[in-house]
Amino acid sequence: MKKRPLPIIVISWLFIAAGAIGLAYHATEFQAPPPFRYDVLWVCLVRLLAILSGVFMLRGNNWARWLLVTWMAYHVILSGLHSVSQLIVHGLLFAVIVYFLFRPRASSYFRGPSSS
Repeated sequence: MKKRPLPIIVISWLFIAAGAIGLAYHATEFQAPPPFRYDVLWVCLVRLLAILSGVFMLRGNNWARWLLVTWMAYHVILSGLHSVSQLIVHGLLFAVIVYFLFRPRASSYFRGPSSS
C-alpha cells in the first residue's frame, strides 16, 4: 500500500468538510413551491464535486486531483466576478493547492505503485 502524503490528507479532508458544510447549508434553500430554483441545484452539485474529489483523492485516484484543481479554478473565476479581495484569496488558495498536489511525492502517490 502506498503511503499517503500529509498535504494530500489535509487538502482532501478540507474539501470533504467544505463540500459537506456547503451542501448542508445550501440544501436548506430548496423549496417545493414553484418556481424551482435551479441555481441551488447547481450549487449543490458543485459542493458534491468537492466531496467526491476529496474522497477519491484519499483513495489515490489521479482524476480526483484534476477534478479538485478544476473545482478550485472555477472558484477563482467565480470570485473574480464578486470582488478583488475574493479573487486574491481564492487565487492564493489555488496556488497553494496546486503546489502541494503536484509536488513529486504527491505525483508519485497518484501515479500508484510502479510496475517493475
